[in-house]
Amino acid sequence: MDRRTKLALVALAALAVYPFVPALDLAVQAVTGEALRLDRQLVNIAIFAILALALNLQVGYAGLLQLGIAAFFAIGAYTTGILTVGKYPFQLELWGALALAPVTAGLAGLALGAPTLRLRGDYLAIVTLGFAEVVRVLLINLEGITDGPRGLNPIPEPWLPAALRSVIDTSADASRARFLAMYFLALGSVAALFVGFRTLERSKLGRAFVALREDELASACMGVNPTRTKLIAFALGAAMAGYAGALYACNLTTTAEPNTYDFNYSIMVLCCIIIGGLGSLRGATLGAAVLLGFDNVVSPLLTKLLQRLASGDSNNVLLSFSNWRWLIFGTALVLMMRFRPGGLWPSERVAAELEEGHR
Repeated sequence: MDRRTKLALVALAALAVYPFVPALDLAVQAVTGEALRLDRQLVNIAIFAILALALNLQVGYAGLLQLGIAAFFAIGAYTTGILTVGKYPFQLELWGALALAPVTAGLAGLALGAPTLRLRGDYLAIVTLGFAEVVRVLLINLEGITDGPRGLNPIPEPWLPAALRSVIDTSADASRARFLAMYFLALGSVAALFVGFRTLERSKLGRAFVALREDELASACMGVNPTRTKLIAFALGAAMAGYAGALYACNLTTTAEPNTYDFNYSIMVLCCIIIGGLGSLRGATLGAAVLLGFDNVVSPLLTKLLQRLASGDSNNVLLSFSNWRWLIFGTALVLMMRFRPGGLWPSERVAAELEEGHR
């Protein structure tokens, strides 16, 4: 077991015990005057880590430039809403929705991929971007199904056995059990997908993905079916994005409005895997943690701290650190491309290629 794997296991263990150790929350509250409640933000970060792993399968492994991952994210969220909210006759528990949402999103990926995966590069990117916009507009206009701009709600909380609920519901806060359930469900999903994708990476199919990314013609000459391999990668990535969407909807207790799933989500997830390292499982997870952690945790806390130091002046836009985040994201990407083109945690193959190139 190498040093980086040990570090990842230590980080996972720390995340597992974090909700029961409030020391970090109390320390941040003493400095900024605001409660951190990082466990709630970590659920969102874990969900986007799943989304980053899904996009990494398509872009990092198979080399498919996909700019519409938000569409499959939305399909998973709205499938969960339709299967669980009271206005529909299905009335499934979250666990049923978590099983069916990836299937729906995967079928949508097949429907899109079958006629379009013969396209390459920029052309495929444009088609997937257009598909994402079509899905968003359909969700707005199909009010009889999606409730239009309002979204579907409320999505019921996950069913838990009484014994387990009594163990995790250790707080007077009535919502504590729900958040802990979502926290460990999201964290466990990231760990399970990481192991699953790691196994896939070493399988015959995973090697076919990499061969296809490196040289489609050479891989076809070696017996790889390019169209079928691309379609499998596209459908698997779409299915995992749908699973992330299902978790997202349950965490919010609503599908959120359709405009939530716009182009910014797709670009943010693409930035996660670029910053972490294309084709790297650990890089995609780290990229999601860095980018979403900065956006959802560090940026609000720094804003509160700056306003506190400025005697509570909340009207000065320069004191809102959140207003600077896109400038910081862009600067970080430029610096990454210049000084660490392989990402923060590149895959072993990319790291070896970069090391060979420097010699």
